[in-house]
Amino acid sequence: MENATILSEGVFATTYGKTANGLVRYSKRYHITSVIDSRLAGQDAGQVLMHKPSGIPIISSVEEAINGHAETLIVGIASDGGVLPENYRPYIRTALGYGMNIVSGLHDFVSDDPEFVKIARRTGSRITDVRKLFKDKKYFFTGNIEKVKAKKIAVLGTDSAIGKRTTAIYLNRAMKAIGKKSVMIGTGQTSWMQGFKYTVVVDAIVNDFVAGALETITYEAWDSERPDYMFIEGQGSVLHPAYPGSFEIIGATRPDAIILQHAPMRKYFDGFPGYEIPPLEKYIKILELLSNRKVIAIALNTENMDESMVKEEKSRLQAKFGIPVFDPLQRLSTVTREIDSYNI
Repeated sequence: MENATILSEGVFATTYGKTANGLVRYSKRYHITSVIDSRLAGQDAGQVLMHKPSGIPIISSVEEAINGHAETLIVGIASDGGVLPENYRPYIRTALGYGMNIVSGLHDFVSDDPEFVKIARRTGSRITDVRKLFKDKKYFFTGNIEKVKAKKIAVLGTDSAIGKRTTAIYLNRAMKAIGKKSVMIGTGQTSWMQGFKYTVVVDAIVNDFVAGALETITYEAWDSERPDYMFIEGQGSVLHPAYPGSFEIIGATRPDAIILQHAPMRKYFDGFPGYEIPPLEKYIKILELLSNRKVIAIALNTENMDESMVKEEKSRLQAKFGIPVFDPLQRLSTVTREIDSYNI
């Protein structure tokens, strides 16, 4: 496993830093040795993100990362449009100059940039653009999804950057902890960086082949692992004006149930303050109509909420919708046992 620092200047622990946030929470492909964000230098990344120390220091420079034995620099920002911010270029230039490898999930490919390519050739650095790995993949939907007998649970959301992937990861882990065989189906570049074997980056693939890609990876996971459960990472949100996701996931993976990720204090779509997030009941109605399956639980993103607000909101939503409401960052043994008890 390569030692890696995450470049997250100015965005760590924000929604634009979700790639960095995800890698601090979980990574099996890279050993994360540091996070670069000069705003927060000197602090522990886990403490800042999860209020739990992780042993991952936040630093200010590529040189500090190298002193911490990093061999690879991962671009940890998830910018609108996947654009490489101008102020990130000096970090990448410096890292390449020292012979570090670069990993990026942006739509702007580092490996297509003449300046970066020239330096990489001189120093022998390797550049990996994750979306480039998938952009020429061509899969067709075949119907093989009907052969999958695992219980497929899609984790969908009311907004983008709301915690769907993290909830899917933690539920997958918790299901294994109660003795069930479970597999995570990744659908984005961060899941690939985190090391999930069954991942396709759907927004890198030509639209005609997205459904086939989702079906193929789900069927491969079933054929190889024969799991009891699959937790499928959602993308965007069914009502999002810029990132309308969920349709392909519902259509191609044919989920048996849906868990809906919701941030009660978020009033507008992330990054789009003119667009108010519709009521939760509208999402539940739409998703159940689209999938012909039930929303069986609500996962809370507790941003900007204190403990008493979380407790009150959980009680309110449970009483209103009659399904479990849980915080995915807390213990999940109870909710996973409830899910396992359902006849889905």
